[in-house]
Amino acid sequence: MRLTQSQEGESLLRRYEYDDRHVVAADVGVDDDAVSVDTVGDTAIVVIDHGDGESEAELDLPGPATTVAVTNGVLTIEVEK
Repeated sequence: MRLTQSQEGESLLRRYEYDDRHVVAADVGVDDDAVSVDTVGDTAIVVIDHGDGESEAELDLPGPATTVAVTNGVLTIEVEK
């Protein structure tokens, strides 16, 4: 496994590389229902509703997403190799 991480503002983004897949994980710090994610090709578009406004971010993925989930404020995107 290889790990890459970066921190922007208060969010922490980690990228894990396994033999069979890549995993991108981000601590978005809000309730699960306040996060929406659309994937288009190798890009994930993440929209977070903060109650008083929305923020949007685009994440470059190492390929098309196979699964996207938000659990306990953590966004997880898996990409098969």
